[in-house]
Amino acid sequence: MGREFVYVAVILTIIIIIPFYRVVKGPTLFDRLLGVGAIGTKTLVLICLVGFVYGRIDMFIDITLAYAVLNFIGNIAIAKYFIHPRADSEGSP
Repeated sequence: MGREFVYVAVILTIIIIIPFYRVVKGPTLFDRLLGVGAIGTKTLVLICLVGFVYGRIDMFIDITLAYAVLNFIGNIAIAKYFIHPRADSEGSP
């Protein structure tokens, strides 16, 4: 039973590496934000898998919910920061 979880964890880690390439080499900022969101989502699945392996899925679900909220708020804050320019950079020569 444990071997299957290791295989799934390795596959999830490989799947996390794919959007990481987009974060590093993304042509635009929005591609990078999308990559960060995808990494956060797949990390949630990986954390739930770890919780299932340890037999404490209830505790790890709480951790993933908190992580999901932080991931969402962080993405929104970063997107809002880059969409609206700062006040001090508008009038500078």
